[in-house]
Amino acid sequence: MFSPDEEKHPSSRVPSDGEEKHVTVTELFVESGDGDEALKLVGRERQVHFSEEYNLRLRKKLDRWIPPLSAAIYFTQFLDKTSLNYASIMGFPIKGQASLNYNLVSLAFYLGFLTWEFPTVYISQKLRLGKYLGVNVIIWGVILMLQAITDSFSAFFALRFLMGMCESCVVPILILIISMFYKKSEQATRVAWFYIMNGLTTVFGGFVAYGISFYHGRNIAPYKIVFLFLGGIAIPLGICILLWMPDSPVHAQFLTKEERIAAIERVRDDQGGTENKKLKPEQVKEAVLDIRNWLILLTAIQMGIPAGALSNFSNIIIKSFGYTSKQTLILSTPGGIIAAVTALLCGWYSDKKGERVVPIIIAIVPTIIGCAMLIGLNKSGHKGVLLFAIYLAGTFGSTVSTVYAYNASNTGGHTKKLTINAMTLVTFSVGNIIGAEIFLPKDSPAYIPGKTAIMTLMTSQFFICILLRSINRRLNKKKQKQIEEEKVRNNWTDADVQRERERHAFLDLTDKQLSQGQIIIVYNV
Repeated sequence: MFSPDEEKHPSSRVPSDGEEKHVTVTELFVESGDGDEALKLVGRERQVHFSEEYNLRLRKKLDRWIPPLSAAIYFTQFLDKTSLNYASIMGFPIKGQASLNYNLVSLAFYLGFLTWEFPTVYISQKLRLGKYLGVNVIIWGVILMLQAITDSFSAFFALRFLMGMCESCVVPILILIISMFYKKSEQATRVAWFYIMNGLTTVFGGFVAYGISFYHGRNIAPYKIVFLFLGGIAIPLGICILLWMPDSPVHAQFLTKEERIAAIERVRDDQGGTENKKLKPEQVKEAVLDIRNWLILLTAIQMGIPAGALSNFSNIIIKSFGYTSKQTLILSTPGGIIAAVTALLCGWYSDKKGERVVPIIIAIVPTIIGCAMLIGLNKSGHKGVLLFAIYLAGTFGSTVSTVYAYNASNTGGHTKKLTINAMTLVTFSVGNIIGAEIFLPKDSPAYIPGKTAIMTLMTSQFFICILLRSINRRLNKKKQKQIEEEKVRNNWTDADVQRERERHAFLDLTDKQLSQGQIIIVYNV
């Protein structure tokens, strides 16, 4: 145990020459790299209390910076990733319905994503998150524009592979930044705020591609204009991220020193910490051995398969209903609106009720119904009904944002967070690679095997959700019982328990390490 004097916040006064410097426990944590970056500003004990009004103003200030920048990044990333979907019906030389080469080009992005996911998250741990992210945005913008100067399969494959590498850092970094600045009860909503860009990009991209489709000049093909325009958006955005995206509460330049301290204290009770630059192998091992993480990975791959399929083939499917290319570009946009609204509602419900699994169930049920309609009514000739069914089938996408929020709120320890985020994204990428291959040319135009696969996966996911929720509820009940026993054994009050929580908040301990001590860890179920 540490004495009260040892646990005080280190003084900012510099010792004079010849004066012995007293090194506090907090300073030792910072110097060794075992503690959290937050210890540079706050100590193990809460030193300052901020009013609810102050914290509310601070949260509003955070909301003016972090969610808009995150949304802009995700908007650009998803738009650039799905640019191939628009190009596929705008003169793209690698034909989806005529050759397997289109499938290979579409999965090249996910191969690059998969290859670079673990290296990029561990590189980002050593660097400033915002700066690293901004550089990657600029690079992938250049790579996307380069796709307008080639017509060969090999060049497209290589460029899409490199673009996947650059974009692999986006979600892990955004999740980390949101978990640093926001409480558990606020995280799902903020993740949903950037994840709705998946749907809104469908609307924006559809109308942009529709406008470009009227171009009939001989100098440049329409699909090349798409690549140039979307890549041109990413480059200035990357510069803005370099300038304004905060790396952590410790280094947030748009906050005063007092506001940085308040931002850290806001999240102290959540036990999630902020940032640590030291890679800890024991936390990697813990992430790999946690059974709940494997259920999340199973969820990620089952969401990745339909995501990889529909992000590259939804326009081809809609066109197969009997619409023209121009009609298809416009008719794809309502599905994006439905997906965005679903993500917002699931994020709001998740934070409001402290739930992470139930919103997943809410989102996958319409997908099951939509796929059943697409299969059963395939030969009905009712284009409007089939179009509505494809809109329903896209609601599953909001589950991914809930999975991101689950990882952010239920994982302690910076290295463990990085690891589980990377594992989730790698698995999701594998799912996307598989998904790019379930709509095969031989199955066109109905693609019944692919639609059946999506419906089966979503049905399986329903039961996985029930299992994951039951495990978290059991762990919470077990921990609450342990806490009551500790209170009796040590004659603790609720204030004593709260003090223990605060003292351990920024020691970069995992949720399992905290749960093994006298600390309350409540998992979002």
